[in-house]
Amino acid sequence: MTELIYKDLSYKITGLIFEIDNIIGHGQSEKVYGDMFEKLLQREKITYKREVYFPIKVEGQLIKKCFFDFLINDKIIIELKANDINYKQVCSQLFKYLKTSNKKLGLIYRFTKGGVRTKRIPLFD
Repeated sequence: MTELIYKDLSYKITGLIFEIDNIIGHGQSEKVYGDMFEKLLQREKITYKREVYFPIKVEGQLIKKCFFDFLINDKIIIELKANDINYKQVCSQLFKYLKTSNKKLGLIYRFTKGGVRTKRIPLFD
């Protein structure tokens, strides 16, 4: 069995996401969820960057401009989603972000009528 990557930090982040769901529930915009998440990260004194620009380059040429919703402790990429639209595409996109950024873990949080749905995408060496 493989040890979870960044286990303690990812559990802490997930707890904050469930706190958001308990307070405002589903049906809000991704910006509202992001704003609240940012406030909770500040409260918990967790280092983060929001809407992180990440250019994908091949042989020095810009191929695509990407933005991570959040980058936590320069380790974990976070994507917040307000619905299930394009969910598989988001998973694939996050995996590509991990490969090109040399980060080891991505977390997707979806705020749905049935509660928060979490997808953990690790990148193993």
